[in-house]
Amino acid sequence: MNKLVCISGCSRGLGRALAVEFSVRGWHVAGAARNSEALDQLKQFLATDHYLQTVDVTNPAQVDTFSSEVIDKLGCPDLLVNNAGIINGNAKIVDVSPEEFSQVLSTNLGGIHNMIRSFLPAMGGNGKGVIVNFSSYWGKSAAPEVGPYCASKWGVEGLTQSLAQEIPPGLSAVALNPGIINTDMLRSCFGEQAASYETPDTWAVKAADCLIGLGPSDNGETIIP
Repeated sequence: MNKLVCISGCSRGLGRALAVEFSVRGWHVAGAARNSEALDQLKQFLATDHYLQTVDVTNPAQVDTFSSEVIDKLGCPDLLVNNAGIINGNAKIVDVSPEEFSQVLSTNLGGIHNMIRSFLPAMGGNGKGVIVNFSSYWGKSAAPEVGPYCASKWGVEGLTQSLAQEIPPGLSAVALNPGIINTDMLRSCFGEQAASYETPDTWAVKAADCLIGLGPSDNGETIIP
């Protein structure tokens, strides 16, 4: 029986690369993102059953609807990958607007909460599954001009640690530090230097190997593929 991976933020970058890689490996794919056009393009690269939907992870009602539809159409996820995230424009903390600060936290941290709240009950009922929350090197360190992003990823680490202590038997929750990958977000910080780092497609091969191997013994860990 095919397994199911559900990925938020799957229209670009690491989420998109993971969706394609898991489909190549025979997994069914459920995915959510805000860019409907990019989701339509992604469908062309998925060889297995899939369900992609335009969703804003900061909107609890949209996430609840998405969760219900995924479970109805494809079943309960074996692997829930909370990847959706944004980064603030490079700026000192005092120069970041309250609106931008709130948007980063509501997406990178609140979005994960919405996904967990919507999917965990069904996964717990199944008695198995892994929840992967995307963190960062900046989830345990910091840098200037990306304070909101760092704050959100430190929050992901704490949220994952708490979830690991609450999660039903048979399930596990991990934080994933993907490393430094040449994505749109990295280019916004590093500029042309980002091109010297690994591409999402190359990264996704080893990341999928890592994620497929996760189980209850990894609960509460921070993983680096």
